[in-house]
Amino acid sequence: MKAIRRFTVRPVLPEPLRPLSDLARNLRWSWHAETRDLFQSVDPERWAASGGDPVRLLGSVRPARLAELAEDRRFLRRLTAVADDLNDYVTGDRWYQTQTAELPAAVAYFSPEFGITAALPQYSGGLGILAGDHLKAASDLGVPLIGVGLLYRHGYFRQTLSRDGWQQEHYPVLDPHELPVAPLREADGTPADVCLALPGGKQLRARIWLAQVGRVPLLMLDSDVEENDLGERGVTDRLYGGGSEHRLLQEMLLGIGGVRAVRTYCRLTGHPEPEVFHTNEGHAGFLGLERIAELCSEGLDFDSALEAVRAGTVFTTHTPVPAGIDRFDRELVARHFGPDAELPRIDVGRVLQLGMETYPGGEPNLFNMAVMGLRLAQRANGVSLLHGKVSREMFSGLWPGFDPEEVPITSVTNGVHAPTWVAPEVFRLGARQVGAQRTEDALTVGGSDRWDAVGDITDQDIWELRRNLREQLVTEVRERLRASWRQRGAGTAELGWIDGVLDPDVLTIGFARRVPSYKRLTLMLRDRDRLMDLLLHPERPIQIVVAGKAHPADDGGKRLVQELVRFSDDPRVRHRLVFLPDYGMAMAQKLYPGCDIWLNNPLRPLEACGTSGMKAALNGCLNLSVLDGWWDEWFQPDFGWAIPTADGVGTDPDRRDDIEAAALYDLLEQRVTPRFYERGQEGLPDRWIEMVRQTLTLLGPKVLAGRMVREYVERLYAPAAHAHRTTDPDSAREIAEWKARLRAAWHGVAVDHVETTAATATAELGTTLGLRVRVALGDLGPDDVEVQAVSGRVDEEDRITDATAVPLKPAGGPDPEGRWAYEGPLSLDRTGPYGYTVRVLPAHRLLASSAEPGLVALPSEEVVEAAGVLLR
Repeated sequence: MKAIRRFTVRPVLPEPLRPLSDLARNLRWSWHAETRDLFQSVDPERWAASGGDPVRLLGSVRPARLAELAEDRRFLRRLTAVADDLNDYVTGDRWYQTQTAELPAAVAYFSPEFGITAALPQYSGGLGILAGDHLKAASDLGVPLIGVGLLYRHGYFRQTLSRDGWQQEHYPVLDPHELPVAPLREADGTPADVCLALPGGKQLRARIWLAQVGRVPLLMLDSDVEENDLGERGVTDRLYGGGSEHRLLQEMLLGIGGVRAVRTYCRLTGHPEPEVFHTNEGHAGFLGLERIAELCSEGLDFDSALEAVRAGTVFTTHTPVPAGIDRFDRELVARHFGPDAELPRIDVGRVLQLGMETYPGGEPNLFNMAVMGLRLAQRANGVSLLHGKVSREMFSGLWPGFDPEEVPITSVTNGVHAPTWVAPEVFRLGARQVGAQRTEDALTVGGSDRWDAVGDITDQDIWELRRNLREQLVTEVRERLRASWRQRGAGTAELGWIDGVLDPDVLTIGFARRVPSYKRLTLMLRDRDRLMDLLLHPERPIQIVVAGKAHPADDGGKRLVQELVRFSDDPRVRHRLVFLPDYGMAMAQKLYPGCDIWLNNPLRPLEACGTSGMKAALNGCLNLSVLDGWWDEWFQPDFGWAIPTADGVGTDPDRRDDIEAAALYDLLEQRVTPRFYERGQEGLPDRWIEMVRQTLTLLGPKVLAGRMVREYVERLYAPAAHAHRTTDPDSAREIAEWKARLRAAWHGVAVDHVETTAATATAELGTTLGLRVRVALGDLGPDDVEVQAVSGRVDEEDRITDATAVPLKPAGGPDPEGRWAYEGPLSLDRTGPYGYTVRVLPAHRLLASSAEPGLVALPSEEVVEAAGVLLR
């Protein structure tokens, strides 16, 4: 019989055990080993059955066992110690509190998904795991962050396989009362909520749930409340599900509702109001509109409010391809804003302007969330050095007249939260070497360039650690594979072969990630005979563990999964190549440490960063990867191997895959497997162990989320907070009026004449030329602009590369025709073909960069012909 109503019945903890409730409700347990050990000791069997979730554990433990623990003095001492440690962690000073620079009082961090723990399944892939690691690292560092997201009643889907290997999706219903979250409550005890206006006089209400991530509150909005109609209740049903309007409503709730939730949380708790708003990908871009509306209600005009909002906003883009960005039909967006819907006092035309692709090659009828994110943020970044470069090229249309390298998008390379992803055995080895506290500090705060103490760990200890982790992975894989085959319909009698799957002494390769086509799940199958030879080599075999989910709507991705599953079902290789369904955080935490090699073979440069290899590296796993994302930035032969790429523009995609797959097989045959199996005098793979040591010593400190968050604080949050404080209402009006005057007058700005003291087309290194320029400024004055000489080496088409810009000084004017003279020196500091040009840029003390307004005046062709100088 089916229940007509469902309740969550919570245990009543005896008074001495009350701290267990607080420990269970703070998600720090997900990365704090002592807290997890304490919960495990409550009831080891039920802990395993609960999937390591303290809330579920406490909901199932027998009252008699609780009464027994309440009298257990040893357990109570441990409980007191762990509870005191959490209190010290949450209230004590950390890295952020020791900084002398003026830092923001608070930062609001918006993301559509957060991967904190498997017990709170609100993530689909890398973006969510990165957001979760960002929150955890901010907590460890003491950064006053407020996380903002949605609470999806079905989370992301659970994946199983059919008998023939086709991906099947399941959407288990999540009851918030069974999750480690609590409703945010008003002073009178009623649940706090937010409300959005919808077309036709309808409303969308959402409850605010609070997850405590160490020191960081995470606010999650849930539309499944009784006040909503059925359609509105389903807005937060699934992560990345539904059609276009469904996604738009999710993103309006995340951005607009999220700002309202932050205001409510600060009002109820006294938390400082955020000075900086960080938009993690375009999904949350509407947060800027809500903040503009707030300022307009306080008396600012739209343009001034826009400037004030931009000053304190940071936008992070995670996609290297336009197809990865959410874009909506402009009519759909227009219907949801304006007098009859949300933000009624803001002109719909101004809303649409922010997201329209008004640049060459853009789609004029589409509203682009990333474009809006960039227009609403004064500071923007990609997530690796290469991705920053790709982003500057991809979005250069928003800054016409500027070379891509001058587009104001910087990069902060992602990192991973070491306490979450480092195996306990790896941590214990470090603690044995330098002490638990130093090891914890090294993994959280970071700050050093090298972990030299790794050099003192013996080869024997490193090798025993690696074999132990591999052995644990073999056990885990067999359990998961058996469960998967049972789901696929196999009987126990058919599954005896699983006891022989994988070998703890064989080189183990891991490949686990989402399954879009560009990540090339099946590249390893390109030449199946060569792969079989590698898997079944008599002296130097390899074994591969693969996992990954295709998006439910991506049949192409599902076909790739099926192709790989069918190959792994072949009795000849099934003991050496395994596909594990339902990849998630719990699986990943076993997979990264147990692998010797982490394989990554995306189409370059389509991997923005790719953090899975970082998590593997922190456990002493070596990377074998295409030079994309973070690996392009930090690869050294000491850390692993680079798969050569064939990414020339003329390469046919099929031929490219053939070339790169062949390069992968060659590396495995000739370089990787010989090094793993080659033994030194002590019977150990000395050269392999040295690569593990170098990975931990030199790569470990770089890949930390602590390093990443410190970079965000120093390079983006602190300048954004300073700009926010500087851009008060009067300054906001000043910069808005100046920009309006600038745009109206820019057509009158021109470079009229350029002359130089160079008499010939050759010169000697170290020579200084005199440069004199006449510019027309129209209705602007010298205070509104900067005139620059830009010089550097030139290529075959006379384009300046590696340019240096030097401001020229006013030297008189205006003349009778209204032109101003500028002059300055031009130092010839490089040999070879050399050239220069002159340009006029806007200048104002409140600009974050001179490229910000997207305006530049360059010499006309006539001026270039009369005065352009190239030095050969």
